[in-house]
Amino acid sequence: MKKYTYQLFALLGSALMLSSCGNQNGNSSSGALNSSNAEKVYVAPGEHDEFYAFMSGGYSGNLTVYGLPSGRMFKEIPVFSQFPTSGYGYSEETKPMLETSHGFVPWDDSHHPDISQTNGELDGRWIFINGNNTPRIARISLTTFETEEIIEVPNSAGNHSSSFVTENTEYVVAGTRFSVPIPQRDMPINEYKGNFQGALSFISVDPEHGHMDIKFQIIMPGFNYDLSHPGRGKSHGWFFFTTYNTEEANSLQEVNSSQNDKDFIAAINWKMVEEYVNNGGGKKVPANYAHNLYDESTHTATSTMKKEVLTVNPLDVPGAVFFLPTPKSPHGCDVDPSGEYIIGNGKLSADLTVHSFDNMIAAIEGKKFDGEAYGIPILKFEDVLAGVVKSGGLGPLHTEFDGKGNAYTTFFISSEVVKWKLGTWEVIDRKPTYYSVGHLMIPGGNSRKPFGKYVVALNKITKDRYLPVGPEMEHSAQIYDISGEKMELLYDFPTHGEPHYAAGIPAELLAPKSKKIYRLDENKHPYAVLTPDQARVERKGNEVHIYMSTIRSHFTPDNIEGVKVGDKVYFHITNHEQDFDVPHGFAMIGQNTSELLIMPGQTKSSVWEPKKPGVWPFYCTDFCSALHQEMQGYVRVSPADSNIELSWSLGED
Repeated sequence: MKKYTYQLFALLGSALMLSSCGNQNGNSSSGALNSSNAEKVYVAPGEHDEFYAFMSGGYSGNLTVYGLPSGRMFKEIPVFSQFPTSGYGYSEETKPMLETSHGFVPWDDSHHPDISQTNGELDGRWIFINGNNTPRIARISLTTFETEEIIEVPNSAGNHSSSFVTENTEYVVAGTRFSVPIPQRDMPINEYKGNFQGALSFISVDPEHGHMDIKFQIIMPGFNYDLSHPGRGKSHGWFFFTTYNTEEANSLQEVNSSQNDKDFIAAINWKMVEEYVNNGGGKKVPANYAHNLYDESTHTATSTMKKEVLTVNPLDVPGAVFFLPTPKSPHGCDVDPSGEYIIGNGKLSADLTVHSFDNMIAAIEGKKFDGEAYGIPILKFEDVLAGVVKSGGLGPLHTEFDGKGNAYTTFFISSEVVKWKLGTWEVIDRKPTYYSVGHLMIPGGNSRKPFGKYVVALNKITKDRYLPVGPEMEHSAQIYDISGEKMELLYDFPTHGEPHYAAGIPAELLAPKSKKIYRLDENKHPYAVLTPDQARVERKGNEVHIYMSTIRSHFTPDNIEGVKVGDKVYFHITNHEQDFDVPHGFAMIGQNTSELLIMPGQTKSSVWEPKKPGVWPFYCTDFCSALHQEMQGYVRVSPADSNIELSWSLGED
């Protein structure tokens, strides 16, 4: 069996090399845009794109916003990583967003964004995204396009099968990729089998404010939990997770966790578990995890450490958890808009396996089991199977839907997107990608109501698609027109970081409610300077607090004296502009953090610890007016034993 697996990987590797090297001429007519396709992605100056696309930044730790069909990047939203462009994670207000049980962690690996839903349709309130490395879930407001909340996920390791929301955003899930000892403890790694476990966390979302809380964690057998999607329509109340390494191997997993012909999709009836928990079921266990919340009215985040979590043993809720056998080492787990079909994409299978929800329920009711794993019933493969898509390609990964009865699946090894028909399992069309496509995205493709006009392929290898820029290149996305029977490749565009998944939504659902300024009269920041006459400088021991306002084209105050070496100087800066797209920046020479970018009506704070005497300038970093260069000031720093009193001024002798 191991020999066969090695041969299979050699074959897949050869196919990858061929697919990656198949178009070395970047100007080949077969891959280039013709004029009619170019018109389909052209958005004239002053006109707007039809869709927003939110792409995970992968190892950048952030979320990027693009327009479709143009492929123009509009914004990078800082989420899990410090971001000197705006001062996120550097300013005193946002540092708490990156606190964890491991301390201050200014980076993560963001994978899967998902937009909030109502009745299974995108509602455009929030977008959620997972931190894969230090397990976290973030919630981003789609009014401000800023991160409002991050909750750490205890008992988890490699938070990969997330973040996907239920049909009314009752829950966002966080499934562990790596099983670990629960609770964590010192034990031999080779005792993995039977001792490690995987946590599937259901995080409730307050319908009014979006605030998150871990409702319960289901403690599952020690497999790897890869991806997940919610049931919808008839299957609402269920959640489906792919698993691999059902062998429970702990070493050389590329071979040892690829032995079984079938792994599982775990089907979780979360409604049943929720009822069990609401009636007092489950066990509260000690935990230590951070819950970080940003308050828009005070422009300030707070971090709270929580100390316990409710866990559920699936054996205590009979009928809530089942395993569906699925070939082989499945990755993607996708549910069609009707909620009837559950697609398991086996990475090491050339065929696509489609399960039927109706068949699954019938098999459960008829107790058509094929054994059990750690007490969890395994349904018979033939009894839950809906159909098989034959010879789709090599290395199937992910499937999305156009709402017209068609599905689109990516094939990583053969570098292509394949369109096939739900119900008949017939392959309708296939188009190459350049190269090695991972996820794909149809706006609304993970909902009851897809907007089946475009599909975006998120490719991993970029060679020869753009001008070379050294060994490190951005990844590449490609947009296809899927409005007709056949797919048309329209455009390539580079993407920042390593996008894994993306979520798309019509611009008409978001743009009208996008916040343009923070109203100054609603600013509740404790250090806000709401009028210029409130500007001042105060000393509290070795702390100096500078309460500063800014407006085109000056700071108030702009000359400050009496600061000493060894002081900790806090700049609390309020932007008095009340006009859209007029931020002001602030940077202090020798500051060991980053600049600040302060939006109209907003207050931000930054710390500077001067190391030596002198007269040190500060200035606005964001070009704001014809007199932007004149927008500056000075801080005089005297020796530590100086007796110079604090003073400040603006335009005075």
